[in-house]
Amino acid sequence: MQVNIGELLSHRARRDPKVEALVDTSSGERFTYAEINARTNQTAHMLRGLGVRPGDRVAVLLMNGTACFESFFACAKTGAVAVPLNWRLVADELAYILADSGAKTLIFDSDFAEHAAILHAGGQTAVDNWLQVAVKGAQETFARNYGAGRDGASADEPPLQGFDDDNLFIMYTSGTTGRPKGVVHTHLSTFWVHLNVMSTQGFRVTDRYLTALPLFHIGGLAPFLAMVHSGVTNVLMRSFDPAGIWKLIAEEKITTTLAVPAMLNAMLQMPAPDPKGYAQLRSIISGASPVPVVLMEHYRDIGIEIHQVYGLTESGGPGCLISPQDAMERLGSTGKPFLHMQLRLIDGNGQDVPPNTPGEVLLYGSNMMKEYWNNPQATRETLRDGWLHTGDVAVMDADGFVTIQDRIKDMIISGGENVYPAEIENVVLGHPDIKECAVIGMPSERWGESPLVVAVRTNDSVDDAAILAHCDGKLARFKQPKGVVFIDAIPRNPSGKALKFELRERFPGPAPE
Repeated sequence: MQVNIGELLSHRARRDPKVEALVDTSSGERFTYAEINARTNQTAHMLRGLGVRPGDRVAVLLMNGTACFESFFACAKTGAVAVPLNWRLVADELAYILADSGAKTLIFDSDFAEHAAILHAGGQTAVDNWLQVAVKGAQETFARNYGAGRDGASADEPPLQGFDDDNLFIMYTSGTTGRPKGVVHTHLSTFWVHLNVMSTQGFRVTDRYLTALPLFHIGGLAPFLAMVHSGVTNVLMRSFDPAGIWKLIAEEKITTTLAVPAMLNAMLQMPAPDPKGYAQLRSIISGASPVPVVLMEHYRDIGIEIHQVYGLTESGGPGCLISPQDAMERLGSTGKPFLHMQLRLIDGNGQDVPPNTPGEVLLYGSNMMKEYWNNPQATRETLRDGWLHTGDVAVMDADGFVTIQDRIKDMIISGGENVYPAEIENVVLGHPDIKECAVIGMPSERWGESPLVVAVRTNDSVDDAAILAHCDGKLARFKQPKGVVFIDAIPRNPSGKALKFELRERFPGPAPE
């Protein structure tokens, strides 16, 4: 059987036409699988009518909403390649991705009409189909009305095109350093993502899944697509709001969701929600960066389990996941690999490391990316003999449980010893007056590098001496931070990872001795 991800929606609509498929909480629209499949077919026919052909790239600059759903699955059905765009980027950054991907079609929200106008005027891209969702601030001089074009098209199933190893989407990495790279996934690799999620994560047909992460992020897109395969109801939050998410969990009877640590931390800053509102919530999956144990403890104390997940855009999302049976007993671990995956930890010589020894994470499975778009050298460096070299450091105990420590590039070498910032961050976050923090290495004449804590405090009376005293005795001497600085907010990328290269530029050192 050939796999086309768009056909999964068609099958689901035939099998469960009356099941609620999508709730767009911003517009208030609700669709059954039959209804959203019909709109998706209309979108597919519209794109075909505009000359979009199999293999053509279709860029989408959209907030989470109905248009995201129907445009992605329309691309899948017609064999076009979706390119989700990070809407936090400025026009110049978007122009680079559009040019690199070679996208000829851009679907954009009215919120980004100004960006679209700049991109259109700049002439740096190959885009010749400009489709605007909604009419507010319409760029009538060059953009077609997406909704009008969709509504005027046929709702019949379009001829399926694009199967198996044909490209399905290109997702550009966050770009914490240098230019972002386009990660290419196929229909088949995405199908295996679904199999991993469905066989390991334990979704139920009666689940109501809240998508609060943006769909240009793999943590938003991967489970969102798998929910359709599973026949689950997708509840879409236009963009993350720490107060609004508690309200949605209660009103929409959400049973599970995914939130990165920065989101979880922001939610805790809100007034305590009524426990009755989240009584049906089985757990919150969290990843993108190591989840501080103290954060999971805070949620445990209010009756919510945090299940740590590990994955990458390059793996289509899945890597490791802690099971519900182990989550509370092994706080800090990201569990074991997803069911249809393998994992190794290797040293600098490429040899497997023994238990409880740090090593680079390598992943293997049919859900790995096909390649980096237009970047064969980076592809060769990352994919070797089928193994994905992640650049992440972890330890695995004798029972096979994995604990992610940090990125290799963020590791600090102090006096010849490896120091992992995440370990120090976890200790610092245990201070009651620290809201968030990041640890970086600073040049040290004596030690080579020394840890510096960059923190956001909730009490201005807390000084560096108090934080250093808090760390004393909780970390080995070589791991002790040598200094603390306070800032208003930690700079982060869209997945919530601290932009440590920015912090290193801002605080170049040298470290206090």
